[in-house]
Amino acid sequence: MLTEKYNPGREKEIDSQVWQQVYHAALNLEWNNTVLNLVKKAKGPYKNRVIEMFSNQELEFSIDEDWCNYLYLNGIIDAKTKVEDNGQLYSYCMFSCPFVQRRLFNEFSKEFFESRSSVLALHPLDELSDVFLDKGLDLPALLRRYQDYLKRLEEKGLSPWQGQPRRSDLHLTEAVGHFHLYAWLRQAVGKLCLVSPEFPTGNGKVDLFLRCKESQGIIEVKSYVDKMSLNQSKEQAAGYAHTLGLSEVTLAVFVPTRDENILKELTCREEHNTVLVNIVAIGWG
Repeated sequence: MLTEKYNPGREKEIDSQVWQQVYHAALNLEWNNTVLNLVKKAKGPYKNRVIEMFSNQELEFSIDEDWCNYLYLNGIIDAKTKVEDNGQLYSYCMFSCPFVQRRLFNEFSKEFFESRSSVLALHPLDELSDVFLDKGLDLPALLRRYQDYLKRLEEKGLSPWQGQPRRSDLHLTEAVGHFHLYAWLRQAVGKLCLVSPEFPTGNGKVDLFLRCKESQGIIEVKSYVDKMSLNQSKEQAAGYAHTLGLSEVTLAVFVPTRDENILKELTCREEHNTVLVNIVAIGWG
C-alpha cells in the first residue's frame, strides 16, 4: 500500500504524512481478508478475553489454555516474558502488533457505542465554551458532558453497560469504559479534535489523546478498586505526563456506584511533582 497504491510518485518522497495516510486507510478503508478474518476471530468464542487484555496489562500467557492457544494461533496475541522480583519467570499476553491492537480497539468501540447511540452525545445548544480555553483544554469540563450523556441515557431507560464483560467480582472491566468513552469523545468533539487511543506499552494500557489545534490533553481511564490504588494511579499518571512534557493529566475513574456524594468526594484536582492531576469520578454499574 505504501509503495504502490498510495505512493505519491517519484517526484515526492514517502514521508511521515504519507505514512499516516496509509495507516489510516489500513485501519478504516482498505479491504483485507487477513485483517477481517483476524477481527472475526477476535470477536469469536474468546471475545471477552480479548476485551480483558485492554484492562489487564499482565494477563498470564499459557499455551495450554484453550483461549490463549486459539488467540495465539490466529495472530491476535503474542507472549512476553519478564523476571519477577523473586527471580521467577512470568509470561504475559501482548497484542501481536500495534496495528492489530488499534484495529480491535476501533472495532469494539464502535460496537459498544453505536448500538446505544439513540441519544445525542452533546446537548444541541452546547458550544463547549468552557472546554476550549485560550490556555488549553479543560478536560474535566468535557468529561462532565460525558456524565450528563450517561444520565440522559438512564432517563430513557438505556444502559451502555448491560451485557458487557465483568470481572470475577461482577464489576465491569476497565476496557468497557475505554471503548465507550473513546467512542463518545469521537462523537462529541471528533470534528474539532483528533481523538486517538495510544498504547504506550503494547499490552493493556490505553491512553486517550486529544489534539485540538495548538492544544493537547491526555485522559487515562481507570476502574476504581480502592482509595490506595487510586492514589497510586495519580502518581503514575503524573509521572507519565511529565515524561510527555505535559503539565496536566486527567483521570476518568469509573466507580461502581451511583451515589453522588461518593462521586463528588472522589472528584478533585491535585498537584503531583509539578503536574496537575484531575480526577473525574464517573458512576457506572
